[in-house]
Amino acid sequence: MKRRPLSKTFVTSKGGCDIMAEDKKLPKGWEWNKVQDVAKLINGYAFKSNLFNEDKKGLPLIRIRDLQNSKSNTYYSGDYKEDYLVAKGDFLMGMDGEFKIYEWKGEMSLLNQRVCKLTKFSEKIIPRYIFYLIQESLQLIEDTTPFVTVKHISSNKILNIKIPVPPIQIQKEIVEILEQAERLNQRRERANEETSSVITNIFYEMFGDPTKNDKKFPVQTLKEVVANDRHSLKRGPFGGSLKKEIFVKDGYKVYEQQHAIKNNFDLGEYYITKEKYEDMLPFAVKEGDILVSCSGTIGKIAIAPKDVKHGIINQALLKITVDRNKILQIYLKYFLESVTVQRKLFGNAEGSGIKNVASMDVIKKTQIPVPPILLQNKFAELVEKVEKIKEHQQKTTNEINTLFDALMQKAFNGELKV
Repeated sequence: MKRRPLSKTFVTSKGGCDIMAEDKKLPKGWEWNKVQDVAKLINGYAFKSNLFNEDKKGLPLIRIRDLQNSKSNTYYSGDYKEDYLVAKGDFLMGMDGEFKIYEWKGEMSLLNQRVCKLTKFSEKIIPRYIFYLIQESLQLIEDTTPFVTVKHISSNKILNIKIPVPPIQIQKEIVEILEQAERLNQRRERANEETSSVITNIFYEMFGDPTKNDKKFPVQTLKEVVANDRHSLKRGPFGGSLKKEIFVKDGYKVYEQQHAIKNNFDLGEYYITKEKYEDMLPFAVKEGDILVSCSGTIGKIAIAPKDVKHGIINQALLKITVDRNKILQIYLKYFLESVTVQRKLFGNAEGSGIKNVASMDVIKKTQIPVPPILLQNKFAELVEKVEKIKEHQQKTTNEINTLFDALMQKAFNGELKV
């Protein structure tokens, strides 16, 4: 669950590490501790990739992409130290991309590089208490960490997060109430997921499996269905083109992977001047452009809205401008999001915790069944109806998140009563 950070009257981003405002007066019996004072952090290991397999030989290997679903399809058949074992209930964090803490709900597994485990908790802290608290701190670190492509967090920064620690009985009371609120949020998330799956089901019902093309639609390559413009299929510029020193406080927006991942074009704080924008027009974003995240959390797709601000993509994105006489953006989006296409274009290289994007040559040659425009339009109309339902659900989700944040605020101010 992605929540807003706690009120700034309670937290601060000074230094990126002292997330909780230490000058905030705590209730009697509470004290400030760093994470390293109440728990240990174990970093994952770079296991030998030649011993990876998908035949279930050995133990599953946890990589960043596996954290959300608590499931890995990659196994490791070699030797390992017990320190790198992960059991059900362990708390894990990815150190690239989004900074979040997860509870591992899968089978006994191994901790791969760029994933860390919070363990060996002090007697004065309840693990679940720190689980709730540290998520807010990680969110603030993510929000205040400058980056151009993928954000990274160090174990030292995690260990130096400061948290307010109340007596054990108060921790138990806080956890009890927050767990109830969390269960409410999980039920809402399941409902949201079921609604989202409706569109996928409609897609498969109308068009069949896109890789099998059972309905025998004409097939064209991605290069053939994009607009007649040499910049209609464009990866972001090299990193050297967008150095930190060129950014300004306001101007033309620089779109990042988070815009595709979160499908929110209002996020972000990086801008360039008009002169720089005109110099980088091949990377410009227009209404209806499809943006694909190509770094960290990759394969996420968003369509630029009508009111999208003038700006350019950075090197973590792929921009697709379609020929709307041949293919609709919404159809292409769900084609690209289908499981088989995702595996082909955004699969994992052996030994890597982060997915790799296929080469531009492979992407351009991707074969796409192209149904009649009338059928695509019918699909678009159905999607619009489902999206209206999702908008209503999002409002209630926001209300639940606001409630949770209010409970967190009271909890860590010592004002929450059972």
